[in-house]
Amino acid sequence: MTTVRARGGTKALTLCLCAMFAALSAVGAFIKIPIPYLPITLQTFFTTLAGMLLGAKLGAASVGVYVLLGLAGLPIFTEGGGLSYVLKPSFGYLAGFIAGAFVTGLIAHGTKSPSLRRLLVAAFAGTAVIYAVGMTYFFLAKNLWVAGDGMSVKALFAACFFPAVPGDILKCIGCAVLAKKLLPVIGSRVPR
Repeated sequence: MTTVRARGGTKALTLCLCAMFAALSAVGAFIKIPIPYLPITLQTFFTTLAGMLLGAKLGAASVGVYVLLGLAGLPIFTEGGGLSYVLKPSFGYLAGFIAGAFVTGLIAHGTKSPSLRRLLVAAFAGTAVIYAVGMTYFFLAKNLWVAGDGMSVKALFAACFFPAVPGDILKCIGCAVLAKKLLPVIGSRVPR
């Protein structure tokens, strides 16, 4: 059996890692702490780690595969799956996972061998993107198409930001430390 080289890495390894992170993102949806509005899950951990280890394009692609599989009907989102999921206020976070993985990978791999500090900055920047996209979508959904009295900006932050921040800070630190250990193992085998 021969291996096909792709800029210092094998295509098979790259495909396996992308598929693994799509699967880990799905698993992360079910490892959760239930709170009102949005449960705290391990999805952000795995989507951030995907960006760190796979780089911007492949990290976003692996998370994109996860989102597409869920929209196709596989019940791999926190509350199920299917195309109608785009109408849920929490769908913005799924879109934010893709953008967050891209930004994380872009910042993390701006240098050949990222430092722990750079990985931390990348993790926090990617998480900020997830919050920005997710909270904006959540706010629009609650005020435009979801039945109810709407939602104020203060209520949005109380429901979607403050409860999740402590856990996400820990997840960012954990991702950076883990990525710093795993990047030398993966090395130049994955094209970024």
